[in-house]
Amino acid sequence: MAKYYLGVDGGGTNCRIRLANEALETLADAGGGRSNLQIEGGDPAFRSITEGTKEVFHKAGIDIAEAANTAACFGMAGGRLPSAREAFEKRAWPFKAVRVYDDIDIARAGAHGGADGAVIIVGTGSAALAQVNGQRHQAGGWGFHIGDQMSGAILGRELVRRTVEANDGIASGSALTSAVSEKLGGNTDTIMDWSFPQDPRGPMPATAGAPSTLLGRAPAEYGALVPMFFDFYEQGDPVARELMELQLSEIDKYVAWFKARGVTRMAAVGGFGTRLYPLMMARYGDFIVRPVDEPLHGAVILAKQNFPD
Repeated sequence: MAKYYLGVDGGGTNCRIRLANEALETLADAGGGRSNLQIEGGDPAFRSITEGTKEVFHKAGIDIAEAANTAACFGMAGGRLPSAREAFEKRAWPFKAVRVYDDIDIARAGAHGGADGAVIIVGTGSAALAQVNGQRHQAGGWGFHIGDQMSGAILGRELVRRTVEANDGIASGSALTSAVSEKLGGNTDTIMDWSFPQDPRGPMPATAGAPSTLLGRAPAEYGALVPMFFDFYEQGDPVARELMELQLSEIDKYVAWFKARGVTRMAAVGGFGTRLYPLMMARYGDFIVRPVDEPLHGAVILAKQNFPD
């Protein structure tokens, strides 16, 4: 039986590591660098977790040799593909056993204390996952260009699009669209310039089927408009109200998808999702619940569930 359990919440910019005892009581937390499995074949993630493991054992006052008596679970950004997870599991870890999950799995486990239930991640991106009678159901999470319908990035893009339409006179505007227009330079020409920033290296040739033109602003830059959106929404701005209904209609699709699979409760995580809780509670009643714990502790829970002996 494992003597300790270690969980990792691996993100694109940093990772968090937690060491717990057999009762899943936290002994110490530590941090590390970027940990996306799609970055440089997972090498930075391996280094971050390796160094973070040494740090967390040191903080707990436990000899690093005890890693051999530790079961570990990693929830990793960029872990949607089974091949990426399996390859990362096979690396030279010091642990007794290792299981690698997509990051949404540890969010779900933490949100429901390891029990059945669903979770939506609603931040810059979005995704959905449920577990019902031990069976896993996943949808979304396909990225800004073809998915992420519930995300702050998509809402921000819709807000910029509506601003341009208002400036053109083909859709109604409001104080919100005027504020967005001003923030992005004051007119549609400057908004277009903002949406396609210039690469200082100049035009880049197409390679491996990639387009030679720039694909535009990063999702996070559209998501950065969400705080402004909320400010105007709370003031009763009509365009903000309209776009909020669009946002909630996207969540409606996932709620219906979950219920069709027997889900009885759903939690939301992510900065945008947290701000939506009052509206979701009014809309979905007792189907929406607050998370029991954070994703990092969900990784610890899954470590024990996977390796109970």
